Amino acid sequence: MKLHRNLVFAVIDALNLIFNEKEYADKVVQKVLRFDKRWGARDRGFIAETTYEMVRYKRLYTEIADVKEPFSRPDLFRMWAVWAVLKGVALPDWKQIEPTPERRIKGKFDELSKIRKYREAVPDWIDELCEKSLGEKLWTAEIAKLNEPAQVILRTNTLKTTREELRKALLDEGIVTEAIKGYDSALRLPERANVFVTECFKKGYFEVQDASSQLVAAMLDVKPGQRVVDTCAGAGGKSLHLAALMENKGQLIAMDIYGSKLKELKRRAKRNGAHNIEPREIDSTKVFKKLYGSADRVLIDAPCTGLGVIRRNPDTKWKMQPEFLEKITKIQREILGSYSKILKPGGKMVYATCSILPQENIDQVKSFLSSEEGTDFTLISEKKIYASKSGFDGFYMALLEKKLV
Repeated sequence: MKLHRNLVFAVIDALNLIFNEKEYADKVVQKVLRFDKRWGARDRGFIAETTYEMVRYKRLYTEIADVKEPFSRPDLFRMWAVWAVLKGVALPDWKQIEPTPERRIKGKFDELSKIRKYREAVPDWIDELCEKSLGEKLWTAEIAKLNEPAQVILRTNTLKTTREELRKALLDEGIVTEAIKGYDSALRLPERANVFVTECFKKGYFEVQDASSQLVAAMLDVKPGQRVVDTCAGAGGKSLHLAALMENKGQLIAMDIYGSKLKELKRRAKRNGAHNIEPREIDSTKVFKKLYGSADRVLIDAPCTGLGVIRRNPDTKWKMQPEFLEKITKIQREILGSYSKILKPGGKMVYATCSILPQENIDQVKSFLSSEEGTDFTLISEKKIYASKSGFDGFYMALLEKKLV
């Protein structure tokens, strides 16, 4: 691999923004890739993949490089030199690269690889919490899988096309995809490609959505003509899926506390041809209280630690603090108690998170069922999805039904 100085410097700039300025990795990578319009797909791929890899294994690389936060620029180059040695990349003769003891780096790596928290690069508190919650065997398998780069998975927009038609149309544009057994609308890319520049994307034939995430809307069992409320819609990935499953018939109210995310949902809905979505910003409790007892279906895709999707957001490991779990589980309880009242008797509700922790999942469902708000609800089924078993993101979803009075 021939190394270009400007590409390596772009990686160092990105790491500085992520580690020292505490900016989000995905936003930083987007920003850095705009530095030079002359960069081709391979250059951009090198910057993005190297940055994510170094964020993912930050603890391992800092330990081997013997550097501590806040990182100086020479510290970041030392970390990058460790990455290069471990990847078998010949180090360039640049003044920024100090003489690098390759044998010591490899020896230290062999030593640290025997300890999970270093090998998989996780903070002590996350490693201890997840081992206690999931058991050593499952957590060891899970974190290894969650450190692998995520696959690109598409969800066919059935309002406009079929999966097979989409597969053929993408092939005409030079993009190879394959169906995934057990996931009706999903297509997987065996090789990464920029799908957002395709005509298929511009025409709204698909969305990028992990296979596990695609199971959430399907579990809600929506029917055309129903009133459905997506209570934590965000930018609307699951709302768009629900609109397709409802065949654009009925009313789909997409609520969120962030108006900026709902603006993005409107833009996406227009491209998708999803006409039955009605975005509503939750700027006061009146917004959802007006809906009490009125919906046939309710989706609560609750805010969570996101530990099931850290391969997409590897900086979550370093940004999250131990007290966040206590804070987020309290919010989840409040959301379940409030938003469940939107459902009418005989209706169905799905509670979902992209976390693998029982504290955010089955424990919350049990707590809700034993509460005053949950007395009329029954747990129908649940899915615990682990990356180590499915190959896709870690997710949890529970289907609950409200008794007919």
